Amino acid sequence: MTEKILNPIVLQRADPFIYKHTDGYYYFTGSYPLYDRLVLRRAKTLNELHDAEEVTVWWKHESGPLSELIWAPEIHRVDGKWYMYFAAAPDTNIDDNTFNHRMYVIENESDNPMEGNWVEKGEVKTEMSTFALDATTFNHKGEQYYVWAQQDLDIKGHSNLYIAKMENAWTLSTKPVMLTKPELSWEIQGFWVNEGPAVLVKNGKVFITYSGSSTGVDYCMGILTADADADLLDPNSWTKSQEPVFQSAPENEQYGPGHNSFTESEDGKDTILVYHARNYTELIGDPLFDPNRQARAQKVEWDDQGNPVFGKPLPDDRWTPKTTDIVE
Repeated sequence: MTEKILNPIVLQRADPFIYKHTDGYYYFTGSYPLYDRLVLRRAKTLNELHDAEEVTVWWKHESGPLSELIWAPEIHRVDGKWYMYFAAAPDTNIDDNTFNHRMYVIENESDNPMEGNWVEKGEVKTEMSTFALDATTFNHKGEQYYVWAQQDLDIKGHSNLYIAKMENAWTLSTKPVMLTKPELSWEIQGFWVNEGPAVLVKNGKVFITYSGSSTGVDYCMGILTADADADLLDPNSWTKSQEPVFQSAPENEQYGPGHNSFTESEDGKDTILVYHARNYTELIGDPLFDPNRQARAQKVEWDDQGNPVFGKPLPDDRWTPKTTDIVE
């Protein structure tokens, strides 16, 4: 790595996602605390993201299925175009729309996604008409895959993780396959969820990290592992960690780390874990509406078997807000 990462890398952006493009820029997005827009910023280094100009590329609708709780955007490059995946809820049942989300995608043909026009491509539909969110996509051996979280009303809990192949950037071409459901003690604290999948392909393996439990101090990460040559649509190809691989570190004042993504260092030599966490536990009201899940990043280590070792969330290097005010 070329320089020490200073945390937080971006203030008040939960569910952080970074795409390092061939133009030399890191493109960053995350959930805006008002959950009403999609934002982007870019910088040549991870540390410069903190103060980089942020632009709003899309606003929620005034009514309808894309009008509430815009969550967990990701930006990807697929077939030479930019796509942003996100979840949105309808304006019906306003008092109980937290678990009414569906998944959507917008497209931009410009070289620079901070410019040009973003076009709505619609809902990414699965075979289930239930709560769905946290989509990510990756290309492996010439096939485009889609991984996401969705509720099955026949399975206890709010969301399981699924995988499918894609026909194009907004359409699935195969049936959803469930890879994991919340069942272990660290996945079912508060809410029963497996969510926020992130994909890392390295050392002849495919890793999918994900987050479990509610979004407070119990939030933590698990991991699924498959051989890179295996059938990724076969649940038996995947091995699930029985213990969390990344969790709160009170000694470093870091709580509820999760909903991660992966990028690489400026020199391309190191894998970087990107995640959110808070540095306090005294929450007022619903943790979802506390804006201070800050975006953070740190280097991933590797063991002798070629598996990632995440260690503990590191202490902060920079000032962070601890109020409900939104920092612009």
